[in-house]
Order: sequence, then structure tokens, then C-alpha cells
Amino acid sequence: MTSIKQLDSKLYRYIVQLGQQHRLQPMALKVSASGNGPAYLYLAVACLVFDRHHESLLYAMLVAYLVELPLYFVLKNMIRRPRPCHALADGSAMIEPADKFSLPSGHTAAAFVMAASIYFVYPQLLYIAATWAVAIGLSRVVLGVHYPLDIVAGATLGIVSVLIAQQMI
Repeated sequence: MTSIKQLDSKLYRYIVQLGQQHRLQPMALKVSASGNGPAYLYLAVACLVFDRHHESLLYAMLVAYLVELPLYFVLKNMIRRPRPCHALADGSAMIEPADKFSLPSGHTAAAFVMAASIYFVYPQLLYIAATWAVAIGLSRVVLGVHYPLDIVAGATLGIVSVLIAQQMI
């Protein structure tokens, strides 16, 4: 029987190979960068300037990030799963990761916090926000810095953080 870890490694290799075959790395770099910290700051400023519901969205995002961030750090440092680019003999990364552990994906968790927060304020934007969050997660695998299971864990962490935050608001 194939273990989850082996299946995760196989799926990682498959996604990385597809990314290489279809020359998706340049696009993956841009998508991944759209999930960096400054992007969220720009969105927050845009909300303040253009959005009549800016307070609700900003408050929802802030509370959700305050839930997600400590959980992310605790999980990442407790699990300590090496990144595929460091752990696999054939692993390589298109970018230098910020740290050496991969589970959960912080980019994906943050993207899903943003997407789920947007959904609670603007439900009509669900498909756009969710597609963007999924694309960020997949880009992290294509770039060689995460396994697919890291992405699932990050998405789960982001969504659960928003659900907890909604109960607190």
C-alpha cells in the first residue's frame, strides 16, 4: 500500500513536471508573488479608498489573520516537514523559500484567509477569490517549494481561521 507521504511526493513530481512541460514557471512566479505580504497591504489600502464596506472586510481579514498567523507558526515549527526542494533527491526550487519547513503552506493559508474573508463580505466574488487562492497554492508546488498536502493543509488552516474569526466578530 502506498503511504500518504509517497503519494504526496508522486503528485508533487507530477505537478512540477507539468509545470516544466507547459513552461508555467514564469506565470507561477507571478501568481505566487501576488500572495506575498505587500499584496495584502495594497488590497487593504484599496479597500479603504474605494470600498464602502471597507471596515467589515478589513476587520474580518484582520481578525482572521490574528487567528491564522500564530496557528501557522506553531504548526510549521511543530511538524517541521522539510520542503521538497530540500528533502527529495530530484527536488529543486525556482525561488528561495523564506524558511526550511513546508507544512502548512503560509502563502496558501494567507490566500484562503483573504478569499474566505472576501466571501463573507462579498459572496458574489467567491469564484474569483477562490480561484486566485487555489492558483497561489498550485504555484507553490510548481515552483518546487511545497508538496500538494502542504497546500491542502494551508487552505484548511486559512478557511478554519476565518470561520473561527467570524465567531469572534
